[in-house]
Amino acid sequence: MARWCYRHRLVVLLLWVGALFGLGFSATTAGTDYANVFSLPDTDSKSAYDLMQKAFPNSSGDTDTVVWKVDSGSVKDQSVQTRIQPALDKIAGMKGVGEVTGPYSGARGAAQISSDGKIAYAQITFAEQANAVPKELVQKVVDTAQAARQGGLHVELGGQAVQRVEEPPGGIAEGVGILAAAVVLFLAFGSFYAALLPIGIAIFGVGTGLFSTQLLSHATDIPDLAPLLATLIGLGVGIDYALFIVTRHRRGLQRGMDPEESAVVALNTSGRAVLFAGGTVCIALAGMLVTQLRFLDGVVIGTSLTVVLSVLAATTLLPALLGFLGPRVLSRKQRRKLADGPEPERTDNLAVRWSAAVQKRPRRIAALALVVMAVLAFPVLSLRLGATDQGNDNASTTTRKAYDLLAEGFGPGFNGPLQVVTSSGDTATLVKDIEATKDVARVAALPPTGGVTIIQVVPKTSPQSVETDDLIDTLRDKVIPEAGATGHVGGVTAISKDFASVTGDRLPLFVATIIGLSFLLLLLAFRSLVVPLTAALMNLIAAAASFGVLVAIFQWGWGLDMLGLGKEGPINAFLPVIMLSLLFGLSMDYQVFLVSRMHEEWVHTKDNARAVRVGLAETSRVINSAALIMVCVFLAFVLSGNTGAATAGVGLAAAVALDAFILRTALVPAAMHLLGNSNWWLPAWLDKSLPHLAVEPAEEPAPAAPDGPSSAVHGFVRTTDGEPVEGAAVTLLTAGGRQLDRVESLADGSYIVSVPGPGTYLLATTAPSYGSVARHVAVTDDPLVYDVELAEGEVDAVN
Repeated sequence: MARWCYRHRLVVLLLWVGALFGLGFSATTAGTDYANVFSLPDTDSKSAYDLMQKAFPNSSGDTDTVVWKVDSGSVKDQSVQTRIQPALDKIAGMKGVGEVTGPYSGARGAAQISSDGKIAYAQITFAEQANAVPKELVQKVVDTAQAARQGGLHVELGGQAVQRVEEPPGGIAEGVGILAAAVVLFLAFGSFYAALLPIGIAIFGVGTGLFSTQLLSHATDIPDLAPLLATLIGLGVGIDYALFIVTRHRRGLQRGMDPEESAVVALNTSGRAVLFAGGTVCIALAGMLVTQLRFLDGVVIGTSLTVVLSVLAATTLLPALLGFLGPRVLSRKQRRKLADGPEPERTDNLAVRWSAAVQKRPRRIAALALVVMAVLAFPVLSLRLGATDQGNDNASTTTRKAYDLLAEGFGPGFNGPLQVVTSSGDTATLVKDIEATKDVARVAALPPTGGVTIIQVVPKTSPQSVETDDLIDTLRDKVIPEAGATGHVGGVTAISKDFASVTGDRLPLFVATIIGLSFLLLLLAFRSLVVPLTAALMNLIAAAASFGVLVAIFQWGWGLDMLGLGKEGPINAFLPVIMLSLLFGLSMDYQVFLVSRMHEEWVHTKDNARAVRVGLAETSRVINSAALIMVCVFLAFVLSGNTGAATAGVGLAAAVALDAFILRTALVPAAMHLLGNSNWWLPAWLDKSLPHLAVEPAEEPAPAAPDGPSSAVHGFVRTTDGEPVEGAAVTLLTAGGRQLDRVESLADGSYIVSVPGPGTYLLATTAPSYGSVARHVAVTDDPLVYDVELAEGEVDAVN
């Protein structure tokens, strides 16, 4: 497939461009139909909602609020009324506004003025739900209301529709993330074209994914958070997957390979790992379905579709673009060096030195990494799930100011009233009992409709407080049953509480599902029980530490002002499920890229220390570069203006940084050194019964040797001082890595390995007290004399 895409690059590019623009045109023409559907079957708030829908089927429009405050005098003063009332009348006359109820008219108007007369509010009911109200209409409402401001008269607006126009223009977060990723890529590659390749792949993958999700929103319920999360994860994996493949391709070019062959080898090695890693991300995302929270179904669709298209772009469009660029994927300096011959493998870089250090001090490094992760995970013990509201918005926004004014004038519970919905029983007694309940500020029963009565209950405490949660439980468990009524407690605050409870109850099943699926995939890929067990444990450690960071920032408020993310509060109930899905998927990516290289070395040499050392030395740099890019992309979503996306961005950035820089670079290799050969243990009976899943490409057949070996390689293994090395393992492998012969050097350092026929082979030599050397050797019909020199601490790995 890679060769076909490389040779037919113009066709592949035109197909992708046509798909992007075709989907873009269709999506733009069709528009969006995102819907936030919270389906919580068998919950009290859902029962309350169903009764209300039956009694009031037409009360579906979004209701927003205009709040005003005077510094002196009263909001009833004529000077105030003559500025506010005309603005409300003008808003009421706008097309798309259903009704405006203010404090200066109607029987209930007096209830919309605070007891001290300083603050009042009016309610604006739109004809549509918030996501369907045109932004132009909402902005016109905001401008009209705020035009009534004057010295001493403050006017602010709150509500979901108003919050939408408060968000920064779309694309800022994505643009900043892509720009930061481009800088990191240019510094890593030193080539403008090579840096653009991963960016281009991510744009095609995310673009087609978002347009497809937008079209699907007309066929199924997809929340408006889904495109943001799909963009966040799509940019991260799209850039990373292309980075892994381009890095392998550049390495092949630097070794003197033909550009087409180098691209094919890169796709047949790193491309396979990308396919496997993309599959694990989608499986982790699909794990959200076991929670049976309908709100998350659309998130799974949007994010999984974007990941699939990003993988498809990396494995088809990328080889086509590599064909257009040819050797220009290298920097000019690298191309000039290549003209003088292939570059030798470097054996003295930072990654190699770190890999050797981990091998020498695995206990110390593992202990230090565990201490760091434990300290960061400590705040997770006080994790509290809930829902954020406009009281968590930035202090400079009009929605936050309106929220604070309402709390100041009418009490903190006014922003999250409860609705007790009854269909039978003594309503009057129930109202009296609710009034006498602790932490209840006000109670008002609306006229019954269709046998259903709604009792508005305003708590004394804020919607996010523990006391409000306790009040909901008291009403449900004691007050309503003791009054002899049949009733349910609903409202946004009660729905948020039920959603958090349901999510918390189903979280263990969700975690067990994605850990189980990840375990099975790694078991099939690496034929080991210890590797998947280690990966599962590391994923749990990474999750605990990243949630600890989230709690410290968003629940405790550490650094919130610096980030400009508003006020502290509980962690959104849906966030653990979404974050764990993304985190498990992304951390599996790094585990696959790291361990697949170790496994490749283990299969060839059966030397665990060498396998771990070589795998870490060859992959740590690219894993850390990929992680740095993801951190930049995720942190950019702080600028999105969406609290949920910003929280997920910070949490995922912390998770990826900890996973790549501490777990995969230090703790995992240190643990694998300590575990030794048991890393690769698998019972024989299980090995036979498991199907084979190849992350690495199939080996080429070894040259036939029907009449015995046709030649040999022999020589001496010595130190840099010329001393013979006894007991050194000398292994002859095919160019693809299949082991052909393995011997140990004698007391004088001599060795001899059999060669099945003329050709190019890989000769790998390793000794316990020394480093490792791997070299390609060209053998003719005659025996080849080849001496090997070993230096202490040296790592010379050749793919």
